[in-house]
Amino acid sequence: MPDCTVVVITYNDAPRLPRAVRSVLRQSLRDLEVIISDDASTDGTPEVARRLALADPRVRYLRRPVNSGGCGAPRNDGIDAATAPYVMFLDSDDELPRHACKSLLAEIERTGACFVSGQISRLYESNGRLRPYYPSLFARRRVVEGIRQEPELFLDSFSTNKLYDTGWLRDRALRFPEDIHYEDHVFAAELYAVARRFAIVPWVVYHWHRAPTNESISLSIEDLENVRQRVIAARLSDDLLREHGAEDLVPHRQYRFLRQDLRVYLNPLPQRDRVWAKEFAAVVRPYLAEMPDEVFERIDPLDRVCCQLILDDRIDDLRIAAGSLTGPRAAPRAAVLLDGRTYWGTSVSPRLDITRLRLAELPFSASRLRHEVASLSSDGERLRMTVRTFDPFGVLPAEWTAFLQLGGERVPIEPVPSGEGGYVSEVTFTPTRKCDPRIGFTRTADGHTTTDRLIADPHTEPIELPGRTVKVEGYAGYLCVRPDAIHRSLLRRIKRRLMKRLSTPKNKLRAYQVMIRVLPRRRNLALFESDVGKGYSGSPRAIYEEVRRRGLPIEAVWSVAKGRANFPADVRLVRRGSWRYVYTMARAGIWVDSHGFPLDYPKPPGTRYLQTWHGQGIKSIGFDAPDLRGDFDRPRALWRAAVARWDALVSPSAEFSRVFLPSNGYAGKVYRCGTPRCDALVRARPADDVRRLLEVPPGRQVLLYAPTYRDRAKNSGQSVRVDLELLAEELAGDWVVLLRTHPVERYDPPEHLRHFVRPASAYPDINDLMLASDALLTDYSSVMCDYALTGKPMVFFIDDWDDYRLSERGVYHDLPAIAPGPCLTTTEDLVAALRELPAVHAAHAGKYAAFRDLWCADEHGDAAARIVADFFEEAAR
Repeated sequence: MPDCTVVVITYNDAPRLPRAVRSVLRQSLRDLEVIISDDASTDGTPEVARRLALADPRVRYLRRPVNSGGCGAPRNDGIDAATAPYVMFLDSDDELPRHACKSLLAEIERTGACFVSGQISRLYESNGRLRPYYPSLFARRRVVEGIRQEPELFLDSFSTNKLYDTGWLRDRALRFPEDIHYEDHVFAAELYAVARRFAIVPWVVYHWHRAPTNESISLSIEDLENVRQRVIAARLSDDLLREHGAEDLVPHRQYRFLRQDLRVYLNPLPQRDRVWAKEFAAVVRPYLAEMPDEVFERIDPLDRVCCQLILDDRIDDLRIAAGSLTGPRAAPRAAVLLDGRTYWGTSVSPRLDITRLRLAELPFSASRLRHEVASLSSDGERLRMTVRTFDPFGVLPAEWTAFLQLGGERVPIEPVPSGEGGYVSEVTFTPTRKCDPRIGFTRTADGHTTTDRLIADPHTEPIELPGRTVKVEGYAGYLCVRPDAIHRSLLRRIKRRLMKRLSTPKNKLRAYQVMIRVLPRRRNLALFESDVGKGYSGSPRAIYEEVRRRGLPIEAVWSVAKGRANFPADVRLVRRGSWRYVYTMARAGIWVDSHGFPLDYPKPPGTRYLQTWHGQGIKSIGFDAPDLRGDFDRPRALWRAAVARWDALVSPSAEFSRVFLPSNGYAGKVYRCGTPRCDALVRARPADDVRRLLEVPPGRQVLLYAPTYRDRAKNSGQSVRVDLELLAEELAGDWVVLLRTHPVERYDPPEHLRHFVRPASAYPDINDLMLASDALLTDYSSVMCDYALTGKPMVFFIDDWDDYRLSERGVYHDLPAIAPGPCLTTTEDLVAALRELPAVHAAHAGKYAAFRDLWCADEHGDAAARIVADFFEEAAR
């Protein structure tokens, strides 16, 4: 008896069937059988299946005499024929990852579950990318004691990402319905209704192929019969739950219909014609009408709006609202603001309430307007269009200027009132590069600007211009300019060929090694770099500005990473990693940076290197940090050689010297006179301009939230651990949060939080944010040491403290013992602390003073002056 049976269902899929079967035969679990269950294919499938069966004795072939018209019958045939104690299903156009069967088998035997469900991932064949389906459902490995424990798992109604106990299926007479499509939805509903124990695993167990021309049932969403079949399956699922005494679970399954099934048709609805949209609404309306209010209350506001428009038979409005479900999520044409609530459209109804989106409360730079292209034409070179602009939330002031934005280019325009509360613009322009055209309005009073993309009819025919095409993309229909295919491919080929031959990292390093031997150093040429070229900030900035203030004869060049800005207009820049950058490194007599110039580039003879470092604090660093504390010779040797390039190091404190020097193997000159970047904090200049720039309303307190990254989850957004939704709900009337994530982190606050959270990661200088804030919220970031100079309150959110100190990064200090503010682990406790912040801060006065003595004793506001006077003296002669 094999350990596992995998039933591969197929119908007229001869080309892809071998791929699916081989993905099973190549499983790390060898003792299995494959049952090819053919639903009476009329192509070459029978011959392909027989060859597969002859090639491997583990393959069996079943063929139905008459096509059943769905997937249920061939799956049931597989259940009946299975000889293994466990069974799994695979569609012939999909694949199993190599360890799927073995890992699921181990889990079902370990847990004694009725079935085990794992992550399903969509595999896009056009680019090979995998995208997990509802990853939050599979985030934790666990055993679920019945669906009532986690009813959100109705979202996982697949039959293919599960391993089942075959005997249990047969004992419960669990079978797929054979006369409908979406039979897996019905099967899953009954499965959940009768299973008292099932398991969830977080790894991927199924690759759901998404081919550009896939004609599977689930992707034939333009067919109205497909809509009818999905509604039928939903009703049958509800009835089965009721039959099994689980009527209380019906609203949870209906929530799945609104959140997942209905969205499948709503997303592309703007592309359908009005007749199709009206018939679609007629099909789903009776089912929606049966649902209780509690189901609609759980879904997102715009989904709820669409449901109400379906119920009200407002088809034109429905197509507009559906266009806001995807992509940039366009604003409505109109909104009603009443008693602190915001309603979609021109009428007031509970299900049209979109207050939760906070669209009417956004700062001006994030506010939303709607721009619709009413007409579009071309004379072969230029485009002419008429654009209607809607201001549904009344954000435009009395005085403004407007423009059309084409990438980095702005074309002034002059919108005129339309007489309907909006504006009309006649625009003529020549698109010269790839871009997504936007219309922007600049508020005259303060210079703040808001922009939004242009919406056009999704059926607009592309307009061909020399070397480019103007067309409409996306479900909602957004205007864009794209290079034509021939032009684009030619440029790519040329660029790729040149880059491959000339600009490889190895070629640049070789050239650099030659340059430093043959080119003389320029003693008065200084190369400055902050945060590997990401900005004009930190101690390198402070030192550079002190050099300029003194008028020293130093020619300074700043390194800038690709796509970065915010450098003064008169600063000479060189792109980091470019050939000019390599040449400047070889010629410069002075290097100044805060992190590290490229590690494998030796310092030229005669060049002097000032390392200012970028922070101090409790986190392990150098050879104690995770990336270097392992027993791997090359990275440790590379870092040791990089440190050996330093001629002088800025040490902010005695504690920094005690920890940093031995952990990095540094024994050179040390400047112990404070930190140049902190001079501004000691002087504490006013920060009113910063508050205006970040659009902080008068009377609001500012909380700077600056978490550090997690080494095992860089660029994931996981460092933002505070529940910002709850924080906004409780404190939005009194506070504004400036969110400053670490440079190696990626996190954009969702739009509905922008009324409360200001993204500040791109702000040039964190010193300005510290001075503008009223308090700091952090975790283990070195910003705490600099912030102590302000004397303002600090709060620490350390819900993963044990994991961080023991297995994630490692620390030198027990933060809860030395923290100059409360260490909290829940957002509820954070809310309470912020409401009583003066008293909380006063209670930590003693620890705050000790913390400043430990990290800030050498800060007197003159560090840059003292370092420049010493280090740059020789070059200035």
